Amino acid sequence: MLTQQKSGGKCLDGVRVLIVEDDPLLLLDLELILAGAGAMVVGLCQTLEDALRRAFPVDFAIAVLDFRLGDETASAVARRLEDQGVPFVFYTGQGRYEPSLAEWGHRPIVEKPSTPQALVRAVKEALAD
Repeated sequence: MLTQQKSGGKCLDGVRVLIVEDDPLLLLDLELILAGAGAMVVGLCQTLEDALRRAFPVDFAIAVLDFRLGDETASAVARRLEDQGVPFVFYTGQGRYEPSLAEWGHRPIVEKPSTPQALVRAVKEALAD
């Protein structure tokens, strides 16, 4: 699990984050990693439906999205966030060059498994863009 490694500092101090991940253990792990980096996790979603509801109105600075949510993808959530100018990072088991991710090549994609540092770095970079 990712929590076995340190995320390194409080570089996301106070940043409000929405996490969308269908695996409950990974969801908890992501919450711990981001909170450990200083972020304030304001929402945890496990389904596309929950994520779409939670993505409007926006009360967070960035989202971390698992691309595959069961049999669905998070593309609808990503489009909604993009339309609203909200940055997001995909944290996914899909390979970066997977055809289903082609639409999102301009967005940060962190492949599972990764280190906490890689995820936190991707979030920081997405916020800086």
